[in-house]
Amino acid sequence: MTANSDRLKPVQTHASAPKYELRTRQHGLGDNEFEICQLPSPASPQLAAPLRVAGLRGRNLELVEHRVLKRLAQAGVKLGTARADSTGYALAEDLALSLGLLFRALAPMRNRDNIRAVADGIEAMGREEAAYWLGMAMHRKNPRRVLTALRFLMTEPSKTRASI
Repeated sequence: MTANSDRLKPVQTHASAPKYELRTRQHGLGDNEFEICQLPSPASPQLAAPLRVAGLRGRNLELVEHRVLKRLAQAGVKLGTARADSTGYALAEDLALSLGLLFRALAPMRNRDNIRAVADGIEAMGREEAAYWLGMAMHRKNPRRVLTALRFLMTEPSKTRASI
């Protein structure tokens, strides 16, 4: 085996790595909900029960659902067609961090252009950057300020604000 092929091997996660799960629920026709949860594991001994990291439902999910499904398919997660009840799918840590941050950032947003810009920015983030922002959003005293700052950095200033 050459040194070059050794570098191309996929990285195996340890049994002590954090475990995440995607939970899907269908509330009605076209009304899906996706939720990311962190499961108790040796990496997170403080958790006695699953911890909800983030969730998204409704119009904002519909706007980015194709992106989420594409990323899940690339990771090998195949969602069933009948999602009437809650179903859980194991996720890799990288994907869970990225989707958790995406769901938290998009939940309160209303402007379609800004939603697209924030989704593009979060997709372009590396693992470490997504972990940093999600950690800040989950463990700071004022997580809304952190997410507002992230949204502000990802979107371009509007023309009305620029003229002031």
